[in-house]
Amino acid sequence: MSARQPIEEGLEFSPKFDEGGLITAIAQDAKTGQVLMVGCMNRAALDLTIQTGFATYFSRLRQKLWKKGEESGHFQKVQQILVDCDQDCVVLKVTVDAGQCHVGYQSCFYRELKKGTDKQLDFIAQKVYDPKKTYKT
Repeated sequence: MSARQPIEEGLEFSPKFDEGGLITAIAQDAKTGQVLMVGCMNRAALDLTIQTGFATYFSRLRQKLWKKGEESGHFQKVQQILVDCDQDCVVLKVTVDAGQCHVGYQSCFYRELKKGTDKQLDFIAQKVYDPKKTYKT
């Protein structure tokens, strides 16, 4: 058995955090499959997510934990946690009751690169809530 085989094919959850102590976490709507957002988790955020069943992330900007929805009320209830083959990325299959992007969209991925260009973006979604009414600060 190679040294990588337990990580790649074993049944022990051994998440691999980067040199900064973070792991990439992708939130995906459990019903539709839509990718909602990408964030980072440190060990404490991952542990809280597992323990509480609600997605908790680590904010690199603010250098603190944040439970998704703590300000907006747009929580992510975790239904399933998937890990990739190298165990250096997780996918959270979540159920949500409102838009997930702080700009007002259902997903943070609301624009696409316009075909035939290398800089022009096009909107591919409509806002689902007014962030000015949701975020007071």
